[in-house]
Amino acid sequence: MMKKTRQLTLLLLSFATASTTIADISAQDLPETSGGWTKYENNPVLDGKKYGTCFDVTMLKEDGLYKMWLSWRPKKSIAYSESKDGANWSDPIIVLSPANNDWEKDLNRPAIYKKDGVYHLWYTGQTSKQSRIGYATSKDGLKFERQSERPVLDPETGWEKNIAVMCPHVEWDTKNAEWQMWYSGGEQYEPNAIGYATSKDGLVWKKYQNNPIFAADKNTKWEQHKVTACQILQKDGWYYMFYIGFEDEHTARIGIARSKDGVANWERLKANPIVSPGKGKWDASACYKPFVLYDAAEKKYRLWYNGRNGGLEQIGLVIHDGDDLGFSGNNR
Repeated sequence: MMKKTRQLTLLLLSFATASTTIADISAQDLPETSGGWTKYENNPVLDGKKYGTCFDVTMLKEDGLYKMWLSWRPKKSIAYSESKDGANWSDPIIVLSPANNDWEKDLNRPAIYKKDGVYHLWYTGQTSKQSRIGYATSKDGLKFERQSERPVLDPETGWEKNIAVMCPHVEWDTKNAEWQMWYSGGEQYEPNAIGYATSKDGLVWKKYQNNPIFAADKNTKWEQHKVTACQILQKDGWYYMFYIGFEDEHTARIGIARSKDGVANWERLKANPIVSPGKGKWDASACYKPFVLYDAAEKKYRLWYNGRNGGLEQIGLVIHDGDDLGFSGNNR
């Protein structure tokens, strides 16, 4: 997900006992999907061989049209694509490119939210040494104007290591009349954990005092190294977090957790990970950065994600039929 080419680290695992659990199994032995999810048969849905690496999507569905904002690596910019079915996408077009400043030489990892007819876009601006978060708005979702010349969120000491804050996901909290941001922080190549911040205007953010709010489970092999790049789906009184879990720096899968307040007491899905690499396939190396939309009429979830094979990342789709994500039977 960073500029330098990823190299797959192959892990060989010997099973010590017949009672090995899913948490102890290496990436090559996990099923491609779990918890009722199924990969779309014609993946990838956005062809990286045609466009170059496209990754880290954020989405809306408006008037029956799927709208996707994404990182377009060859252009170092945020791009836009749209689809009628979520599987067949238009050619990307650039909607925000790097400015002539000292902190955003490469733009990626966007978050979109539409409020009061305005598209609000938070994005990651990067140099070779640091990552920060910027903010822009648009009336049509295609032409964005920066709301600040400087970052609205900077990395600080402690868990952010003065190096990186990135991968924002932002929601509007109607009750408290404020923006909520979940973001990743720590190292530059892959951040380490997930933090939380709030803002009244989208520009000035107050970080949660007990950050990070979500960190790697060292006792679960598939996410023992790091957890990053979450998306939050609010539904039925819960905050559902779809996130990346790293077994090591190069091996990634997707999981779900939930919390009543979106900050504390996270409960992980027992069936995690829900999406894993497919052996010998387009996503054979890693599965990253989920984004989910729920269709209430169809009672169906659609999840788009980055799939990597060697140095190429492309966008894929997985589908979950039914309303229940599986927490009702969770014993974890």
